[in-house]
Amino acid sequence: MSMRTLPLLFINLGGEMLYILDQRLRAQNIPADKARKVMNDIITTMFNKTFMEELFKPQELYSKKALRTVFDRLAHASIMRLNQASMDKLYDLMTMAFKYQVLLCPRPKDILLVSFNHMDAIKDFIRDSPSIFNQVDEIFRQLIEMYGSLPAGEFQLIRQTLLIFFQDMHIRVSIFLKDKVQNSNGRFVLPTSGPVPYGTQIPGLIRMFNCNGDEVKKSEFPNGGNYTSPLQEGSFDLYGGRVLKLGTNMYSVSRPVETHMSGTSKSSASHAKENAAPNPLAKEELNLLARLMGRLEVKKTTGSESGFRVNLFSTDEEEEEAAILRPSEFSYQFINIQATQDQQSNEELARIMGEFKEEDSVSQSPCSKGDDLLAMMDGL
Repeated sequence: MSMRTLPLLFINLGGEMLYILDQRLRAQNIPADKARKVMNDIITTMFNKTFMEELFKPQELYSKKALRTVFDRLAHASIMRLNQASMDKLYDLMTMAFKYQVLLCPRPKDILLVSFNHMDAIKDFIRDSPSIFNQVDEIFRQLIEMYGSLPAGEFQLIRQTLLIFFQDMHIRVSIFLKDKVQNSNGRFVLPTSGPVPYGTQIPGLIRMFNCNGDEVKKSEFPNGGNYTSPLQEGSFDLYGGRVLKLGTNMYSVSRPVETHMSGTSKSSASHAKENAAPNPLAKEELNLLARLMGRLEVKKTTGSESGFRVNLFSTDEEEEEAAILRPSEFSYQFINIQATQDQQSNEELARIMGEFKEEDSVSQSPCSKGDDLLAMMDGL
């Protein structure tokens, strides 16, 4: 597994989250000043300097529950609030969209172009806020510096790490179902047409060479698709045409964004297995995520700011029904946490981690390390 995957996973999921929230804020006719504040606050928190410094350190991916905790906190970094069912739906949409993008990347390195498309769109959201724009621009430059010179093999490892993370997630999304890029069981349909990866040739020709390297024979075979040659490579610079459309905003045109749980028993069994298996690395992940969460600074709303709720469903009744019908193996059951950076809280966190016994996590009722982590951090 690649130790460089977490920043790309976070930025791409964060970009998808901003696309969805922007669409819902518009659909619910939230006043422009409030909507702008929500987007600005979330982006400011997302690209906090100390938070990003922690994120960019080489490390393994967090568990699904632990990563969901970070996005739960990030989504509530402003005056907007989401109910549990809407937060579940938001995270489902984020993860399935990015999974689809990773699957469709022509080359492993093109995951970086997907990330750049998200970064370009995020910069557009805060173009009228110079200080936030510069904050995002600095992280963009760090991305280029860190990933721009990586070899193809490292990007292949990053892609494998992402696919392992997503492999048991088969949630049906109406947009993908209507476009016929997702089957009824939640699995994606990969195309056998379109441009081939940049730097490669259209399949269908076999060349044979002799021991001197001279071509002596060639034959053709049907490739089973309708492939074309790519016109040019996307830009990996701060500015430029990305060519690749993966990672752009698919909600820019008003479309419904319902999600449906996949009914496959295999998917449910996989999630249940993940939730039931105790993990001996719970203490290590508690340490890592607590350090990360401590740097995720969230502004408190003042008395003059009135909060509001965003619903990712058409009606409140649909939201309530979704919360009831959601299978337990897909439920993250998160609690609010308050991770701060003051000395007293850090000392308390250190004390709790010191008392944490690895054998306790095994002897307790089966749960994932995300549950242990949240129980430990509750009340800090």
